[in-house]
Amino acid sequence: MNEGTILVIEDDKSQLEILKLILKGEGYEVETAATGRDALRIFRGKLCSLVLTDLKLPDMDGGDLTQNLLKEAPYVTVIIITAFGSVSSAEEAMKLGAFDYLFKPVGRDELLFSIKKGFEKVRLVRENLLFKQQLEERFRFGNIIGRHEKMQEIFRLIQKVAPSDSTVLITGESGTGKELIAKAIHYNSPRKERPFHAINCASIPETLLDSELFGYEKGSFTGAYRRKEGLFEVSHKGTLFLDEIGDLSPGMQAKILRALQEKEIRRVGGRENIKVDVRIITATNKDMEKEIEERRFRADLYYRLDVVSVFLPPLRDRITDIPALVEYFIHKFNHSLKREIKGISKDALRLLMEYNWPGNVRELESAIERAVLLSDGEILEVKDFSKTIHPCSYTMGKVELDIPEEGISLDDLERDLIVKAMEKSDFVITKAARLLGLSYKTLWYRIKKLEIKGDFPK
Repeated sequence: MNEGTILVIEDDKSQLEILKLILKGEGYEVETAATGRDALRIFRGKLCSLVLTDLKLPDMDGGDLTQNLLKEAPYVTVIIITAFGSVSSAEEAMKLGAFDYLFKPVGRDELLFSIKKGFEKVRLVRENLLFKQQLEERFRFGNIIGRHEKMQEIFRLIQKVAPSDSTVLITGESGTGKELIAKAIHYNSPRKERPFHAINCASIPETLLDSELFGYEKGSFTGAYRRKEGLFEVSHKGTLFLDEIGDLSPGMQAKILRALQEKEIRRVGGRENIKVDVRIITATNKDMEKEIEERRFRADLYYRLDVVSVFLPPLRDRITDIPALVEYFIHKFNHSLKREIKGISKDALRLLMEYNWPGNVRELESAIERAVLLSDGEILEVKDFSKTIHPCSYTMGKVELDIPEEGISLDDLERDLIVKAMEKSDFVITKAARLLGLSYKTLWYRIKKLEIKGDFPK
């Protein structure tokens, strides 16, 4: 096992030897120190991934040590060992950045479980740091493909909004790239060094959404074996993106409104209010004025969220962006799929530009991925899109379909329509069923019968 070196800090020599013996027996590399100053000196020379420290040291406490270590290396994970009488101090250290705390005498299994979870956090933080520079580069406005004038207007608006803390409401059809714009706002803002978290409010049941957003205390419900911080807390000083905000229940609307007004939250089962500094960006594909008029959405929350509105036009309204998007997606999937597609034929590009794109950019991306993966040549041709795109137009609720000379498969056509409806509804079956004019049971039956693969939420 070589997940990284553990620095153990304990001024009791016998306790230090016991901890060292347990950890070395599990294959970990271990460094030891008896004081906070010695620990910092060793840490600077070794840059240990995980630190296990007694709360009370001869020269400093665990909270001060935690702060100093995190200044040296933001990926370090600190676990505090404390006596029962020092719980408040240990919790204070957690607020300063410690990962976990254990009570003396520390049991072997409890220690190793906490160490294992600590290294999982180390890996995640390192990955985030590794991709951070790439993310910032990717989400600069100049790198988001949108040469159409409507998109250029959006970029000009966002450049004005990004430096502020104002809430932003992004509207538009599914698949237009609302989360991409939210990330662009974050990575062009003063908060770019802090976390960006996103959650789809429509895909999670209300009880789980409550826990995901606000966290919970240990023992607050069956299965709550330890305290969990919610997205409002872990997004502190950063940005929280709430997608499909129009699907929130009245109860969740009230809790989010309070969090925005008071800048504080309370965990499920908790008694204390926790101050949070989070920028909120939201998105929806619903007509929010209609939702307010029909009393499904609170007007006071809407006005809090809609300080700045950004409407993303559907792809069919900016078809001049399609050639650049196609070029980008070919390059992207050449890299990920280990292919060497050189480009796309004029006829195939014309097909893509004449298509209605009900699933917008997301549907285009899926179509290019499939074509790049399955194409037999170096140039994408019309036949490479025959299974995903059928020339059609929608008038008066009817579909006018051009049947090619080689014919079509009704099963394949039905399968494609169901997949497109699922994509448009973010893979929520009840919403897809409404788009297709089917009941939930009928759509689920057709998915099973046609063997459409996917871990669809019910």
